Amino acid sequence: MTTPKKIMLLGSGELGKEFVIAVQRLGQHVVAVDSYNDAPAQQVADEREVIDMLDGNALDALVAKHKPDIVVPEIEAIRTERFYCYEKQGIQVVPSARAANFTMNRKAIRDLAAAELGLRTARYRYAASLEELISAVENIGLPSVVKPLMSSSGKGQSIIRSTSDIENAWSYSQSAKRGDIAEVIVESFIPFHTEITLLTVTQKNGPTLFCPPIGHRQERGDYQESWQPCRISETLLMEAQEMAEKVTRSLGGAGIWGVEFFLSDEGLYFSELSPRPHDTGMVTLVGTQNLSEFELHARAILGLPVPEISLMRAGASAVILAEMEGNMPRFSGLEEALALPGTDIRIFGKPSARPYRRMGVALASGDPESDVEAIKKQAITSAAKVNIICEE
Repeated sequence: MTTPKKIMLLGSGELGKEFVIAVQRLGQHVVAVDSYNDAPAQQVADEREVIDMLDGNALDALVAKHKPDIVVPEIEAIRTERFYCYEKQGIQVVPSARAANFTMNRKAIRDLAAAELGLRTARYRYAASLEELISAVENIGLPSVVKPLMSSSGKGQSIIRSTSDIENAWSYSQSAKRGDIAEVIVESFIPFHTEITLLTVTQKNGPTLFCPPIGHRQERGDYQESWQPCRISETLLMEAQEMAEKVTRSLGGAGIWGVEFFLSDEGLYFSELSPRPHDTGMVTLVGTQNLSEFELHARAILGLPVPEISLMRAGASAVILAEMEGNMPRFSGLEEALALPGTDIRIFGKPSARPYRRMGVALASGDPESDVEAIKKQAITSAAKVNIICEE
């Protein structure tokens, strides 16, 4: 008989919600933690807690209170340096304390990928002030991309196309960053034609596995649509898999990773890495694979076997965004959205809305050899039929 594990989920957004459902289906117990009450994952978890996860003492106290077997970070704004102590106490950190510390900070992961592992990346510099940003842009050249070292879903990210954009880019990076790190990374703009996520699964007792590549499109640094499979050459796919395996092996641990790449006319560039289910991977909720990214993550961290990952269907996702600010959002248009063949809707259950906040996702699917572009348009059409109304 196997005793259920107590899992502490740090960050309880929509990705965490699907993860909670996946591990509960495997008989596990989840404590969902976030900075506000009634976050999506808390609505389905066994227990909930509300703390500032950048408060290391509060985080330590919570771990001491619940004594979890496994700590699973879902967001960046966490005192991840405390994870090393938790590992010494015998707590499993997902994927590992080293991985969480490196990947929650763009500086650490970029230096690892480019300087230590020799992966091909955009040219980059760091800046901790407006003056340093001006100098970095002069060195990198225009256009440049500015990203806070600690952020998610494109928050604080912008493109500098002329020197007149620099001050606004710095201000936005500081107002929208996650956590308390002021420093930003400045990258040369890669003229890519395709951006992909290669979901990579590292196992405790098995080989590293790769999901079929997922293509995606971004606006304001946040994904708008994703589709699977993304048709790329076998040569580029093998190169991406080699890069993904190299960086995940260096970081160590078990779980799913969202490894992002740019595909340009000059070749393949490593972009970023997330040590957890990826937002673009929500397309797997429509059954594109034999196991969704959340089910894969659950199996990997619990040490359960993943014999294979198979493409079952072609699919696409399109985000449902709020246009206004308010509380207690209500949704209309679901009948029309779900009337389209092969579609599904997932409403995340966030208790408040603001412009461009992701409130749900529309999903569409077809046979494995279907025209992915047509499926993508179907998801976009379905998402557009959903309207969000909030109380002022």
